[in-house]
Amino acid sequence: MSLPETSKLYSFASLAQYPLGKRLIIRLADIIFYILIKFVGLTTRFEIEGSEHLGVITERGEVPIFAAWHDRIFLCTYVLRDHGIVVLTSQSFDGEYIARFLQRFGYGAIRGSSTRGGGKALVEMIRAMKRGIPMGFTLDGPKGPRHVAKSGALMLAKKTGNPVIAYSVEAAKFFTINSWDRLQLPLPWTKAKVYYAPPIYVSADANAKELENKLRELQAGIDILVEKGRRWREGL
Repeated sequence: MSLPETSKLYSFASLAQYPLGKRLIIRLADIIFYILIKFVGLTTRFEIEGSEHLGVITERGEVPIFAAWHDRIFLCTYVLRDHGIVVLTSQSFDGEYIARFLQRFGYGAIRGSSTRGGGKALVEMIRAMKRGIPMGFTLDGPKGPRHVAKSGALMLAKKTGNPVIAYSVEAAKFFTINSWDRLQLPLPWTKAKVYYAPPIYVSADANAKELENKLRELQAGIDILVEKGRRWREGL
């Protein structure tokens, strides 16, 4: 991947294919979500647990593949801002404004999904990781089932030799919206606990059975983080 190609990941895509009305909605939604996430993030008091797991990855000179649940994405986006993490966004109207507000937080975007452009997107992710660019996944995205981990992050780990690290940002006070993931919208001036799980490695020659076992390990690891968050909230 050349430097111009890398730079393109962090730049807004053209909206020429959309009619004027949709272009305006994309730009407006982008700015609203950016301001909302930034405001709540700036007013949130964060504590971190498990940062040593990230330290191990850095010491080994590896590139992390971050993995979180879709319903925690609000504060997860803020916590890992300006790390140059590249995420997969869908090739759609919704995917475009999501890509834009993520790019405002210093993320990069690769267009694709499990049904449209998925194979090409995986190749782009592999090439980007070889240049030292970290990746990010919502494990149960883009449409669920809720809290059921998918194997995309593990496939990337197998292809690149880099580890998957599950993380979760657990807000003390939030409300949920009536979406498939029951998205959590943290309240301003809340407390939040950031949890990182131990990294998961997948060998280059892992077979289907090994990948299945790794998926169970990943599912269990992120479930533990959510449970830790629940207990932490109850103790406040």
